[in-house]
Amino acid sequence: MKTILALPLAVMTILAIAPLAHASSSDAWAALAANVKAKCAAAAKPSLKSAKVAVDPFGSERFGLAIVTGPLKAGKGKASFICVYDKRTKAVEIGSELGSDIVTVGVPK
Repeated sequence: MKTILALPLAVMTILAIAPLAHASSSDAWAALAANVKAKCAAAAKPSLKSAKVAVDPFGSERFGLAIVTGPLKAGKGKASFICVYDKRTKAVEIGSELGSDIVTVGVPK
């Protein structure tokens, strides 16, 4: 008898908290993306006049990933950088300059 009563209660509890779990995960992903965007833009600032950042919505298990693109401070043209954000330490690293002869990136406004 206890099992029969416990099952509906468990199902109702799961259904009640499921939207909260989804909302917090959506909020967590949005916060991660905002952090990756800000840190990657700052890391590329010495090389770019202005930066547009395309963030991978989920990254990998351990890293947030982004491509930073913009006009070069030195010289002409645009360049892109691959940016890696460590989810554990929150440290950011960017790769070397990828000119338009190597990759062309368009980031929507």
